[in-house]
Amino acid sequence: MESAQQTPELTIPAALDQAVARFSDRDALYADGLWLSFSELRTRARRFAAALIALGVEHGDRVAIWSPNSWHWPIACLGAQYAGAAVVPMNTRYTVDEATDILQRSEARVLVSAGVFLGSDRITQLDAAALPDLAHIVRVAVEAGDHTNWDEFVAHGDDVSDEDIDERKSTVSSEDISDILFTSGTTGRSKGVLCMHRQPLAASLAWATYGEFTENDRYLCVNPFFHNFGYKAGILACLQTGAALMPQLTFDPEKAMAAVQEHKITVLPGAPTIFQMLLDHPARKNYDLTSLRYSVTGAAVVPVVLIERMQSELDFDLVLTAYGLTETQGFATICRSDDDAVTVATTCGRPMTGYELRIDGAQKPGDEGEVLLRSANVMKGYLDDPRATAETIDSDGWLHTGDIGKLDEQGNLTITDRLKDMYICGGFNVYPAEIEQVLMRLDGVADVAVIGVPDVRLGEVGKAYIVRKPGASLDVQSVIDYSAKHVANFKKPRFVEFLDELPRNLGGKVVKPTLRTMHEENS
Repeated sequence: MESAQQTPELTIPAALDQAVARFSDRDALYADGLWLSFSELRTRARRFAAALIALGVEHGDRVAIWSPNSWHWPIACLGAQYAGAAVVPMNTRYTVDEATDILQRSEARVLVSAGVFLGSDRITQLDAAALPDLAHIVRVAVEAGDHTNWDEFVAHGDDVSDEDIDERKSTVSSEDISDILFTSGTTGRSKGVLCMHRQPLAASLAWATYGEFTENDRYLCVNPFFHNFGYKAGILACLQTGAALMPQLTFDPEKAMAAVQEHKITVLPGAPTIFQMLLDHPARKNYDLTSLRYSVTGAAVVPVVLIERMQSELDFDLVLTAYGLTETQGFATICRSDDDAVTVATTCGRPMTGYELRIDGAQKPGDEGEVLLRSANVMKGYLDDPRATAETIDSDGWLHTGDIGKLDEQGNLTITDRLKDMYICGGFNVYPAEIEQVLMRLDGVADVAVIGVPDVRLGEVGKAYIVRKPGASLDVQSVIDYSAKHVANFKKPRFVEFLDELPRNLGGKVVKPTLRTMHEENS
């Protein structure tokens, strides 16, 4: 077995070259019904780089990708970085206005975009006049019947020599910007996070090491590539360990189970809702899922029973939870293989290699405070926003996450809430995540989110938004009565509303501003 080795040059193009040297003919990427080898993956990435060079893309320019998980995404990403450009991943759910804002702020020269996706052709809706920097659009066909200019675009590089491609690659350094991911925007306007080549490589390799990745693994990637969970914990983790990557365009439980059976998938990370959907699917017993080995989940409340069922009913040997931010490459802490199900479900584990963590103001285990992180993998800064950068990273290098957490005696981190989500009821601080953990143990609750809402007497009180399990007969009073038995009176939700689903971003996080808006509109 090949051991995971960090490329000494610490650039993504060098990592691709090293992957070919180590895993040349092994499966790397599933594309249009066929597996591409690592050698073929590099060939296609270099052809994409050649096209960029031919069309005038310079070292340091930006290439945006606005497309769901298809084989085009990793090739465009690695090809752009091979040409010395920084990649700007864009959320596939962006409206045209949101996408235009990102393209303008990043000054992207090239856009790789799906044409028709989820019933809309966004490319035709873009206003070219509003995007003076955007010189080329590469159209990717991800739905049947759509057209593409991918091959025509790549053909622009036919006259670019291998020597020219190598020369451009040689200009890329470990301190160059590799990608600009925009924060999810749950606190307002998204900010562009500047990351350097050495950072996602080091962080994703450490993450893969905790999962014991090898070249024998096959990784079904249902997490979107525009998110760190798909890009860095997917593409880059596989690139450095020899694991084969199979993208899924959008998550479909039965298609995912069919892929696991046919391709002997071993690695399947995702948000808790994904595994709940698999467990609840009526056709699950028709599929052989015994090849599954490893999963990481998180981004939401994780019931202990879910971890146990993932192991007993979905056949995972190892299930871990983790914590990270866009500003730290998506990584920071992770549980370990010898942690029990309770530790995995109720904590985010301990700091990964290369990360330091402390709780601001904490004097002893159990004390709550803001989670601070320090690492060579902390972002270079926010795009064109030195003020926000200075407010986030202090003079000692600690990144202020805006998350409230605590450490137990073993150093495991539990996130109790976002600073902005904490509310004050009758003078007492209330952390919604604590109430959510309690309510997830109530029979019939499938999903829950708690927010603080205005109250004339107490300042703020709790409101729980709950998704019932199929067939559950939960009502408002039963939720309030259960809460009264398990939490202090000031923590008990005063209001309960049932929803078919909670609003989540594609990273799996509940978008609580949407819930607050819903409450205001209904008040």
